[in-house]
Amino acid sequence: MPLLPPPDPSRRLALYALAVCVLSVAAAVVSFVQGSWLGIVWVLLAGLSSNMTWYYARRGKVRGGSSVSG
Repeated sequence: MPLLPPPDPSRRLALYALAVCVLSVAAAVVSFVQGSWLGIVWVLLAGLSSNMTWYYARRGKVRGGSSVSG
C-alpha cells in the first residue's frame, strides 16, 4: 500500500500556477528596475496566476475531502 495518495491534477496545476506567479513577479521587479513599463504586464500576469493558484488549490482540497468522506 502506498503511503501517499495519487497526485491530484488540480494540485499539480496549482503548483504550476504558483511557479508562473513567482517567475512573473521576478520578471516585473527586473523590468521596473531597468526602467521599463512592461513590468505592468508582468504584474497583471502575477495577479492572474495567483488567482489560478488559489482556485486550483481549493478545488483540489474540496475534491480530496469529498472523495474521502464519500
